[in-house]
Amino acid sequence: MTSDWGRIDADGTVYVRTADGERVVGSWQAGDAEAGLAFYTLRYDDLVTEVVLLEKRLASGAGDPKATRGQASALREQLASAAAIGDLASLEQRLDGLLAQADEKAGEAAAARAQQRTDAITAKEALVAEAERLAEAGTSWKASGDRLRAIVEEWRQIKGIDRKTDDALWKRFAAARDAFGRRRGQHFAQLDAERGQVKHVKERLIARAEELSTSSDWKDTTAAMRDLMTEWKAAGRAGRDLEDALWTRFRAAQDAFFARRSEVFAERDAEQLANQRAKEELIGKAEAIDVADPKSAQSTLRDLQSQYDDIGHVPRDAMRRLDDRMRAAEQRVRDAVDAEWRQGSAESNPFLTAMRERLAEAEAKLERARKAGDEARIRKWQDEVTQRRALLPESTG
Repeated sequence: MTSDWGRIDADGTVYVRTADGERVVGSWQAGDAEAGLAFYTLRYDDLVTEVVLLEKRLASGAGDPKATRGQASALREQLASAAAIGDLASLEQRLDGLLAQADEKAGEAAAARAQQRTDAITAKEALVAEAERLAEAGTSWKASGDRLRAIVEEWRQIKGIDRKTDDALWKRFAAARDAFGRRRGQHFAQLDAERGQVKHVKERLIARAEELSTSSDWKDTTAAMRDLMTEWKAAGRAGRDLEDALWTRFRAAQDAFFARRSEVFAERDAEQLANQRAKEELIGKAEAIDVADPKSAQSTLRDLQSQYDDIGHVPRDAMRRLDDRMRAAEQRVRDAVDAEWRQGSAESNPFLTAMRERLAEAEAKLERARKAGDEARIRKWQDEVTQRRALLPESTG
């Protein structure tokens, strides 16, 4: 019995047709020829199934190209002696194609691994360079230390580097980390020494502030306390816990002085405010003096002035205003006294009396000229009156 790809002769010999002719693949004695052909065809189908599985696994990326090539190569070698009936030539071509694809995939995988190795080396070299920068110039000690620890975790996640290269890079990183640790240790050792010096300076400032805290020389001590505060700020810090304790002592000494000063100034301000009110009351009396009797007004003013001068200090911002008001009241009385004196002096002067009489005569003649309507005489006596008035002092006119 025959099929497209093989036959079974009368004695049960099984043949498969190939490009090179028929090839004996077995003997069938277990039944009729049709069953035998079906059996050997099924064995061919099994080979096809294996090839299909290899093709799919390679195409999906699930299969390792190297392993797939080995399996495909083994199958191809089996085809020459395979006890199966089917298109072995076509299956051989598919296996050749699969081998080529496996080689291509293997090349791609090798290139990917090479690129992964390159990328991994680049990534670790970047981490090493960062660690070396921190080791050389990092001054944010906590942040830099945290970053170095984080680099170790990132390092562990980077794969694909050969051991020799990885070991060399790790040695560089470890050296940078150790250098950072030494520099950080030196920094804090120096900082501890500086803080010890700051502590000594600030304890001296505290002693001075405590000594001044009982002083009653308000002006000079206030300036001295401010100078101490300036020195305190310039001295630096002695460490967080120690600094707080030192500051508490220093501030307590300053607060004690300024609290005493505030208390004294408050009493002084209250006293000066009372003095201000007392002076304002006396000024009111001075401003109300009746100057109709200048001598009496002058006597009253002297008494008020004496009381005014006996009153102590007033607030600085009120001093000028109060003195200006008192001077104005004093000037008002002086002006009245001066006016009375000038009037008495003028009335006792015969020369001024004669001048006033002549002015009165000129005024009378001017009046008569006006009544007569004599323009020439009016002009004459008008000029005469103007001249005589000009010769008299203003207070006697």
